[in-house]
Amino acid sequence: MKILLGDIMTHNLDYEVEVLSKMVSINTDAESKLGYRECAEVIAEEARKLGLSVSIYDSVGLATDGKHRPNVVAKLDANSDHTVSLVTHYDIVPAGAGWSNDPFKLRVVDGKAYGRGAADDKGAIAAALGALKLVGENAKMNVILIASPDEEVGGELGVGYLVNHVGIKCDEAVVLDASPEFVSIGASGVVSGWIKVKGVQGHAGYPHKAVNPIYGMARLIEGLEGFSNLRATRLSKIDSPPNSPIRKVWGRFSITIVRSGVKSNVIPAEAEACFDMRTLPDENPIHAVEELKAYFISLTKNLGLNAEIYGINIGSGYYTEPSCDFVIRFRRAVSKIYGREIPIAAELGGNDGKFFANKGIPVVSFGCIGPDTNFHGVDEFVHLKHIALVRDVLLEYISTHP
Repeated sequence: MKILLGDIMTHNLDYEVEVLSKMVSINTDAESKLGYRECAEVIAEEARKLGLSVSIYDSVGLATDGKHRPNVVAKLDANSDHTVSLVTHYDIVPAGAGWSNDPFKLRVVDGKAYGRGAADDKGAIAAALGALKLVGENAKMNVILIASPDEEVGGELGVGYLVNHVGIKCDEAVVLDASPEFVSIGASGVVSGWIKVKGVQGHAGYPHKAVNPIYGMARLIEGLEGFSNLRATRLSKIDSPPNSPIRKVWGRFSITIVRSGVKSNVIPAEAEACFDMRTLPDENPIHAVEELKAYFISLTKNLGLNAEIYGINIGSGYYTEPSCDFVIRFRRAVSKIYGREIPIAAELGGNDGKFFANKGIPVVSFGCIGPDTNFHGVDEFVHLKHIALVRDVLLEYISTHP
C-alpha cells in the first residue's frame, strides 16, 4: 500500500509504516516489561538491514526486579569527527480499556496510524530508521540511534544506563520524544513524593474514640491548592509550548493519588497522598523542594495536623541556551522542511535528555507527538505527516555538515 502525502515529503511512508506496525504489535508496557526483548530485537534487526553497527546493552544486572531491559544502540559511521545521538524509547504506558480497536494492531485511517505507542514513541523510531535508510553515503556526521526502555518510569535503566554506565558519548543529542510544533531546548524537572496524615484508628461506630485522618487530609489538600497557585507564579526565562495558558514555562504542583482505609467499618490510622511537582528547566529543584517543605510545615501547624512528607524523588530539568550552535543548526533544518521559521520553547514534561544534559552535552527535542494524538490515552494515534516531517528533518540535518 502506497501512503503518499503530496508536497509534505519526497518519499512514501511504506517502510516507516511497516516498521511501526511491527513495533506496535508488541506490548512493551513499562510496568510488565514482557515485550521488551522482542521489540528490541525487531528494532535491532531493522537497523542491521540498513547496514548499521548494532549493539544491545541490557541493564538487567542493575534491576532489582530481575527483568531484562535491552537498550538498542545502532551506529552509522560517516568517518566524521562529529557525532549526534538520536534518542528514542520503545516502552509504552498500559493501553487501558475503551479502545475502538485492538491497541496492538496498527490501523491506518485518514492519514492517522492508531495504536498504543504510535505517537509516544514508536513513530519516532520508525522516522529515525527511515532517515537512516535514505541518507546512504550523504551523512556528514556520525549517528547513534538509541532505542531504550523504561523512559515512562524515569529512564534510569534505559538511557540513564547507557550514559552513566555504558558511557555512550556524543557531541549533541536529539531527543525524538516531543512535539513537532516547535524545537524544544529544555524540559521541566519532576519532583514526586508522598504526604502522610496520621490519626487514631477506631471502630466507625465509635468515631468519638478515633481521629479520622481522612478529614485532615481533605483539609490539607485544600490548603495545598494555595501552594499550587504559588508555584504557578514561578516563571522560567524560556517560552512555554505554543498555545500554553502562560507564556513562559511555569511551576506546577498537583496531588495525583489519595489513599486510605481497608474496611468500611474501620476508621484508618493514616491517610496518604502522592504529589507531582514540575520544576522549571532553569530552576534548582532543591530550592523548589525547600519551598514546598516550608509551606507544608506552616500549613500543617495552622491546621493542627500530625503530618509528614516522605519518599521525595528529585529529577532535575535542563535547558540548552538558544544561542548554542547546535540549537541554531537544528532549528534551521526544521524550518527548512517546514518552509517557515519554527519557534523555540521548552517541554512542560520531562524526558531522557536530562541524562545527556547532566554530562554537559547539548540537547534539543523534537518528535511525532502532536497535541491531538491522545498519547497516554485511549485511541492513541500518530499523524503520518509527522512521521514524514521528523524523518525528513533528520535526513536534512545529518546530511548537512556541522
